[in-house]
Amino acid sequence: MTTDNTVLSRGSYKESQRISEILSKESTGGIILLIATILALIFANSAASEHYFGLRDTYLGADFWGLHLKLSIGHWAADGLLAVFFFLVGLELKKEFVEGDLRNPGKAMVPIVAAAGGVALPALFYVLVNLNSSDEALGGWAIPAATDIAFAVAVLAVIGSHLPAALRTFLLTLAVVDDLIAITIIAVFYTSDLQIGYLALAIIPIALYALVARKGEKLFHLSPTASWLILLPIGFIVWVLFLNSGIHATIAGVILAFLIPVRQNTRTEAADAHHGLAEVMEHRVRPFSAGFCVPVFAFFSAGVFIGGWEGFTTSITEPIAYGIVIALVLGKMIGITGSTWLITRLRGANLDPDIKWVDIFGVASLAGIGFTVSLLIAELSFGLGSDYNDDAKVAILTASVTAAIIGGAILSTRNKHYKRIALKELEDVNQDGVPDVFTDDSAKQQLS
Repeated sequence: MTTDNTVLSRGSYKESQRISEILSKESTGGIILLIATILALIFANSAASEHYFGLRDTYLGADFWGLHLKLSIGHWAADGLLAVFFFLVGLELKKEFVEGDLRNPGKAMVPIVAAAGGVALPALFYVLVNLNSSDEALGGWAIPAATDIAFAVAVLAVIGSHLPAALRTFLLTLAVVDDLIAITIIAVFYTSDLQIGYLALAIIPIALYALVARKGEKLFHLSPTASWLILLPIGFIVWVLFLNSGIHATIAGVILAFLIPVRQNTRTEAADAHHGLAEVMEHRVRPFSAGFCVPVFAFFSAGVFIGGWEGFTTSITEPIAYGIVIALVLGKMIGITGSTWLITRLRGANLDPDIKWVDIFGVASLAGIGFTVSLLIAELSFGLGSDYNDDAKVAILTASVTAAIIGGAILSTRNKHYKRIALKELEDVNQDGVPDVFTDDSAKQQLS
C-alpha cells in the first residue's frame, strides 16, 4: 500500500493501462526505427552510398508567393515528417497535464526534476569537454537533451523486462517532460532570422484549427476521414507559415496538438465515445508516425559514412563526439538518478516498496538512448552533411548503443523480481475489475 510520502507509486489502474498501451506501441515503433537506422548505415557505407546521399540531397517542391517550399528530401523528413512526431508529443504532453501524473504537482515534481537533471548535467558535460573548441562546436550543447522513448522501450522488449507499473509510469512521464524541455530548447535557441509577419499570419489558421477541432469534435470521433480531410489542410498551412517564420516547423505540430480537446464532454457523449478527442487522434496518428514518419527521418538522418574502424576512431575521438557520448551515457544516468535521489531526500519521501535504486539507475541508463530528437538537434546545430554533424551522428549512435547495453544489462538482472511484481499487479481477489494493488489509489482518485 502506498503512502503520502511515497514517490514513483504505481498510481491508478486506468493510468497504468493507458501507459502500458502506449509503451507497447512504442516498442513496435522502436523496432521499425532500428531497422531503418541499420539500413541507413548499410547504404551510407556501401557501393550505394553515392545514390543514398544523392537521394537525401535531392530537392523537391517549389517556392511561390514568397514562401520557401523547395527543400531537400532530408529536410522534408526533418521539418515535415517530424512535425507529425511532435504532434504526437504535444498530444501526450497535454494529456499528461490535463489527466495524467503531471496534473498533480506532488506527483509531477519527481519526473520534472529528474528530467531537468537529465538535461542539465549532459549539457554541462558536453560544454566542459568542448570548452576549448570552436563556438560552432559549443552550439551542440543541446544534442544530448532528449530521450528516445521508442528505442528505450524496444530495448526493454528485447531483454524481456516486465517493468513494474511505477517504473513504466516514471519512464514515460520522464520522456514526456524530456521532450517538452527539448521542444522549448528548439523553439528558443534554434530560431534564426525570425519573420514576425509569418507568425502573425499563422494566428489565423491556428485559431481556425482550434475552433474546428472543438466544434467538430463529434464529427471527428465518428469519422476518421473527416479529421484528415479537414484538420490536416489547416495544419499544413500553419506548418508552412512556421517553416518560413524562422521557428523550426516541428513546433507547429506541438502547438496544433495543444488545441485538441482532451476531456470527455457532451460532444464526445453524443458520439458515444469513451475517450476525449486527443486520445482518439493519438490512436489514429501514432501508427503513421511510428511506422512511417520517424523511420523515414531516421533513414535519411542516421546515414553517415564511417570509413571503417579507422574512420570510426577518428570521428569518436573528436571533442564533439566523445562529448556527446559522455553526456548521453554518464550525464543522463547520473543526472536522472541524482536528481531523483535529491528530490526524495528534500521531500522526505520514499520509493514505492517494490522499487529499488538500482531500478531507477537502470531506467536512467536507458534514458541515454537519445536518438530521434538528438539527430534533429545535431542537424540544427551543425547543418545537414557537415563534418561536425557526421561526427555527432557517429557519437549519437555509439552513445545510444552503449546506453542500451548498460541499461539492458542492469534491468535484465531484475527480471525475476519484475515478473513477481507483474503477477501481483494482475491479482484481483475481490473481482471488482481492478487488481488489488491499485484499489487504494483508484479509490482515492474517485474521492478527490
